[in-house]
Amino acid sequence: MPAPWFMFATGIENSYPTINNGRTRVDEMEKCGHYKHWRTDFELLKDLDIHFLRYGPPIHKTWLGPARYDWEFSDLTFGSLKETDVVPVVDLCHFGVPDWVGDFQNLDFPGLFAEYARAFAQRFPWVQLYTPVNEMFICATFSALYGWWNEELASDRAFVTALKHIVKANVLAMAAILDVRPDAIFVQSESSEYFHAEEPKAIGPAELRNARRFLSLDLNYGYQVASKMYEYLMDNGMTREEYHFFLRHSPLRHHCIMGNDYYVTNEHRVAADGRTWGSGDVFGYDEITRQYFDRYKLPVMHTETNMNEGPNGDEAVNWLWKQWANVLRVRNTGVPIVGFTWYSLTDQVDWDTALREDNGNVNPLGLYDLDRNIRAVGRAYKDLIRAWGDVLPAQSVCLNVPVVLPSETDEPFARRRRDWMRRYHERGHQHHAGNILEDVEA
Repeated sequence: MPAPWFMFATGIENSYPTINNGRTRVDEMEKCGHYKHWRTDFELLKDLDIHFLRYGPPIHKTWLGPARYDWEFSDLTFGSLKETDVVPVVDLCHFGVPDWVGDFQNLDFPGLFAEYARAFAQRFPWVQLYTPVNEMFICATFSALYGWWNEELASDRAFVTALKHIVKANVLAMAAILDVRPDAIFVQSESSEYFHAEEPKAIGPAELRNARRFLSLDLNYGYQVASKMYEYLMDNGMTREEYHFFLRHSPLRHHCIMGNDYYVTNEHRVAADGRTWGSGDVFGYDEITRQYFDRYKLPVMHTETNMNEGPNGDEAVNWLWKQWANVLRVRNTGVPIVGFTWYSLTDQVDWDTALREDNGNVNPLGLYDLDRNIRAVGRAYKDLIRAWGDVLPAQSVCLNVPVVLPSETDEPFARRRRDWMRRYHERGHQHHAGNILEDVEA
């Protein structure tokens, strides 16, 4: 296994938003054949020598109602991961909710989701790494600002409502999981964005978007937002008490790794009238990640990237090289970066329309195609892991990520650490933890 303090990872896409006014569920695990080929998919991890997997149960098939769960598929898949000592980074909510919950405008969602997160942690107590809600900013934007998914609304008020519910759900889920697994670590995968002004008259709209891009992580980490964003939140339905909820629970950030997702589509040009379109990678992962690190001062992981294989067949390989060069640049400038992810293991379907259309288009983005044949980028990633896995320590061996392998869960050192973390919460954060648990129960 590569040095445990740098996490080479991939993912198995488990998006499941609804479109067509809730009539169509876009289930990527179904479209990509994972329900049928999950055993093969896990075997592919061995071939790549990958030990970290972004993965989660399909929420709409698992969470059947309040305190009602169907764990059959999860028992099989997570049981297999445990047997093979693969460390899952568990996505509990990936762009959608069960039909009975409705959508992200539902004010009961955060508390209900915290119960689901607790139930999962109790079912699988050996799981340590979590992304409770994946890409909170993108989920709220596509669902409630662009009108593409789920509630299919397109207004600032709907966006703020979705965002505050999504982030509150993430915060309460972290607290619930920590109550079960006190040494849990949260890898908060979030899209890292930047908006470039096309002309002087576009500076204002670009500045607004560059402030708004931080909102999900500002709230999640209890970072006080800028005055313009505070007014934006208040003008669009957030109350002072709701805002202070996030500030009150800022100590949870000490359990967090800031996951930055970066694609060629993450940078945008902005017109004077507010229209945006892709700019390509002008700054790149290095510069934009340092902007986020300077704001939150948390360890970093590159949690998503990919590229179409392309007509020449080497576009994805070249993009992998570029992203890895950016990771090394981030590391060499003193940012504590702890992992890298090519997302995902196999090709995806309908990513070319951001899952808002059900066309069945296969997008050649994976390390393997949907017949489970390795792509050129899969071979390149395998070579990269082999070359760098044993020679890329963290900036300090004293500051590595305290990952406990599934096979080590019951070892004395792991038990001692969990006991110590539990006492730490009870002793040093007793008042704070009480506030969190009251919010979960409320």
